Amino acid sequence: MKTDFNHCESVYWVFTQLCNDKCDHCYNSSGPQGTRISAQDCLRIVRNLPDQVDRLILSGGEPVADRAKLYLILDAVQEKYQGRTQVMLQTNGDLLTAEILDLLIAKGVTRFDIASIDRYHKMAGSRLMTLADLFESRGVNGDDHDPLIEKDHYLAENRLSWGYWGATEDMWLGGNWARGRALEKDIWLKDPNHNFCAILSGARGFLGGTELPQEISIQLWKINPCCPGTKFPLGDARTEKVADVLLRASKSEIMQRLNQGDPWKMGESIGVTEAHARARTEDLQNICRWCDEFFEQHHEASGLIPPAILPLPVL
Repeated sequence: MKTDFNHCESVYWVFTQLCNDKCDHCYNSSGPQGTRISAQDCLRIVRNLPDQVDRLILSGGEPVADRAKLYLILDAVQEKYQGRTQVMLQTNGDLLTAEILDLLIAKGVTRFDIASIDRYHKMAGSRLMTLADLFESRGVNGDDHDPLIEKDHYLAENRLSWGYWGATEDMWLGGNWARGRALEKDIWLKDPNHNFCAILSGARGFLGGTELPQEISIQLWKINPCCPGTKFPLGDARTEKVADVLLRASKSEIMQRLNQGDPWKMGESIGVTEAHARARTEDLQNICRWCDEFFEQHHEASGLIPPAILPLPVL
């Protein structure tokens, strides 16, 4: 596990939940009325990011639906990191035009991931060839279709590239987090043996020291060890340095277990046995629901901060 968190390998930031689509499987309930934060909040968060970030993934919602904030963030990121951070954009591609693509490239985006090539999104993947032609016309390489998840891969070159994927019976639909609209629509994964924490986008490695990239998630302003997020956040990226929050989390035995990708053992230091955790996961049918129950009951011991008592940003 790391001890210096002023260097983070990967930050996944959902800076908006505004979206032109309203998918049933959306884990953060994005849509045309999706939650947004202010432009000033976005700038505060950029200022509070670690001094060195190898990869910043901007996502939503649909980032291009909240363009003014997206452009503001990109300008602030370039000013802060001076091109030393690989900036990736995860988008459904519905709103992407030649003019917008040119501007995004000019503002430092080097990787585009189209996460909508399936029959469950509004366009049902029908824009794939249009997008392929658009990217090709701008010299954006399309050889690496899959998400860039290998450390050596995504850090080896800072060249323009794009990829695509979508919801399948195994991913997002068959593997849904019990979160957001997926939970409301009852299409979350009911498999108590599936460990979301141990895979990419889970908590494993969020404090470093594993074979996975050290990646944290920021949902709007909430600092999380994983994309689905814990019941309460680790901290508030509007008012706290992300490095300070991660250092605080690293001192918790509960968080150390999550970093190891073992949520069933996260309560052992406070007397919650693995046997109890597995029994409750069996009852609840999903590890994320056990995680919620655990932190609801033990948030004081965990160091997580209920949003109701988080400080408001200074305007």
